[in-house]
Parts: sequence; C-alpha cells; structure tokens
Amino acid sequence: MTRPRIEDASTKIVATVGPACDSVDKLVELIEAGADVFRINTAHGDRQQHEQVVANIRKAATKTGYDPGILLDLAGPKIRLGQLVTDPMNCEIGATFTFIRGDNPKTDHELTSTYAKLVDELNVGDRVMLADGLVSLKVTKSTADRAECVVTASGITRSRQGINLPGVNLSVSAMRQQDVDNAIWAAKNGIDFISLSFVRKPGDVQTLKNLLLSYESNAVVIAKIEKPEALDHLEEIVDVADGIMVARGDLGVEIDVAETPVAQKRIISVCKEKMKPVIVATQMLESMHTSSRPTRAEASDVANAILDGTDACMLSGETAIGNYPVKSVEMMNRIMLCTERELLRQSSHEVVNNSRVQQTTTAVTVAATYIAEAIHAKLIVIATKSGNTAWIKSQSRSRIATLGVSDCAATLRRMSLLWGIKPIGSDLIDHTPEFIDEICDWAKASTDIKRGDQIVFVTGTGVIQKAHNMLIVHSVE
Repeated sequence: MTRPRIEDASTKIVATVGPACDSVDKLVELIEAGADVFRINTAHGDRQQHEQVVANIRKAATKTGYDPGILLDLAGPKIRLGQLVTDPMNCEIGATFTFIRGDNPKTDHELTSTYAKLVDELNVGDRVMLADGLVSLKVTKSTADRAECVVTASGITRSRQGINLPGVNLSVSAMRQQDVDNAIWAAKNGIDFISLSFVRKPGDVQTLKNLLLSYESNAVVIAKIEKPEALDHLEEIVDVADGIMVARGDLGVEIDVAETPVAQKRIISVCKEKMKPVIVATQMLESMHTSSRPTRAEASDVANAILDGTDACMLSGETAIGNYPVKSVEMMNRIMLCTERELLRQSSHEVVNNSRVQQTTTAVTVAATYIAEAIHAKLIVIATKSGNTAWIKSQSRSRIATLGVSDCAATLRRMSLLWGIKPIGSDLIDHTPEFIDEICDWAKASTDIKRGDQIVFVTGTGVIQKAHNMLIVHSVE
C-alpha cells in the first residue's frame, strides 16, 4: 500500500544511506519497508556522491509517491589518526606511542592526527581513546613537538580511525570549513534536517542556525549529544536546537560506557520536557550488519528507547553497509509496532506555553486530542502550512492515528520526523468542505475507516491570523 500507512509505527525510522542501499530501487524498498528519513553522513564520500544520493532519494520518492525527509549529518571536528606505518597496528599494554606534528610518521610507534594542534593541547595524564574506545592510551610526557603515551588497554587500530579525548579541553571549532561548505550546500538544495556533531555549548548550535538563516533555509537543526561538555550544558543546548540526537557511539567513549544508558534517559527526558524531537542513534540493531535477525538485547534496546519517549530511532551501518538494509528497517518497524501496542499514553495533554505555536492553536490541538479519544475517533487530521501544529500534536503521544496535511512539500518532509504524524499532501487545506471530502475519500480507500466512523479535523477559519481556531467532528458518509 502506498504510504503514508495508518498501520505503520508512530516512532519514526531514520536510515543511513551508503553503498548497501544508495540505488533508486533499494531506496524504494526502504521507503516501502518504513523508512521516514534518510541520513547522509558527510564524514564519508564527497560532494558529487552526496548530490547523487539526494537525486536518488528524490527519484525514489517520485516512484513511491512518498517524500521522505533528508538529514545531512555534518562531520564536525572529528579528530582522526593519520596514515599508520603499519596498518592495522596491534597496541599492546605497556607499549609506548608518540603523537608527532605533521603527517609523515617514520616509525611504527609514531602517530599523526588530522588535528594540527593536538600535540599542543595534550598534557601529562590526559587519556586518548582509539578504535571506538577499544584502545586506551595515557599521556606520560609532553614536549613542544611530541606527546608520548603508554597503552593502558590493548587492541588493534587502523589508519584514519577516530580519536576521542575524554576530559581534554580542545580549542577546535565546532564547525570546520568543510562543515560550513556542506551546510551552505544543504541550504541551497532544500535539505530538511541538518545535524551538528560534537556540540559542546549552545553557541555551537546557534552558529549553524545563523549560517542557515543567512541563506534563508528552514532546515531543522539537530544537535548531536556526544561530548561530556554537552551533557553539562544539556538544557541550554536543547533550548536553542530544533531537535536532539543521542549519538551513543562517541558518547559511550567520551563518558564511561556504564553511564551511557542513564545519560540517554536524561537526554530524552529533557527533550520531552522542552517539547523537542529526539533521535536515538548508533548500534541499535548492530548485529544486522551480518545477520538477518537482531539479538534479543538489541530488540530490547529499541523498545526501551521507545518506552522512554524517543521520537525516532536511527539505523547507521545496518542500512549503509550491512548485508540486510531492508530487513533492518522492517525489523525496526516490527519492534516499534509491538512496543507501541503496550505503550501507555503518559501525557495529560495539558496546554504548554511555547513561542513556536500560537496559543489558540495549542489549545485547540490539545482539545482535539481529548475529544478524539473521548469519542473513539478513528483519525485526527491537522491542516498545517508550517508543520508546527502537527508538532504540538506529536507531543501528546496519543495513539489515535494522525494525518499532518499540507500543501507545502518541505513541510511534509519535516513532519516525517514527528512521532505519530503521517504526512500527506493536499491543495485543498484552505477549502474546508472540499478538504473534508478529500480526506474522507482517502481514508475509505486507504484504511479500514468506513461509513459512520468519526474523524476530528483541526483547521482554521482565517479570522485569527496564523492560528488554528476550528475543530470539526465529522462522521464519514
């Protein structure tokens, strides 16, 4: 059945595009399997490849009749190893390695970095983590041109793998020139969501938002929480960002891995309190890189994120480079549906004061949810130009299926990240009788809604500017 489908999960699926799924045909399969947003990771590939991916996503959207959102993930100041003399290299406990300036190591035990100032900013006692935290070093000696380290946890590392520096105060900017260039390209090409890596303070997010504003972009800015400094300023970062991503990969290296689950719960809780959408990411179905089924622990991980209140879950390598990209999306959708059947509605639908949505609109949207539940309506329909009214509705976590209907393609794509909102296009949202008829025809053709069932519409009369001030309970004829 052509999407949107009422029976799909309310929690949204973000799928990372990579060599395993970047063809038009495979993207079509992912959309039909339940992918709502496609992520492009700028840490991999070049501009030409990214342009091709965007073109393929839009071709897939045309083929399916469903236009998914596109999320461009800015790499940020990710520090990586340079080329190793011996690649891969075994790091044994007690062995000594030395970070040097430049990019030409002369011995097996000399290391270089993509961050030119690393040697200047490492001090005796600092920890250096390699290979996603598997290899741990401790700085034992620091001079003007070298930082000598001893291995405290052994493992194998490879050229250009990431370097994490938990607790080290770096002066590196939140956005490199490459990130700025990618953000400008995204603004010019109508990208819907832009995520910023390694956010440390609210100003990092504001810098990106100001850049996008200068190019008249309405892209939703997602702040990735993966640094201890971000946790220290979490409330302020959530305030300034449009949404949040719990980036558990680097976060689990930068802080004690034992603290990561609690940090995730705290981040989701703050986002719920401040009514900001949140994505949980990294290793959600990790074993599906090579297996057609996830582990029980992975299924539980996805379910717990949903029970905590996440708006979306993200697949990374599972879809980008894994052997089972489509099955990964299908499995994610199955876990979401099973979990949501048991999910108790936690919100009281109270009116929340916020600057994003007009107060009348907020009150009418909350009232519509109350009424729909009281009369056991089959569907809630929200007519929206910007998507903000649907955003308010998504925070209620009501289990009544909800259509977010707009005549703006960009708004429809942005709603693809909102919990429980099924985006659908219509040119009749300003013509109430015709609009109601169109939606009823769609519902009878695409769902099990039948004559006598009730649908609640939230729309406006135009009397109050930019406000939804009309609530209609309609019985399907």
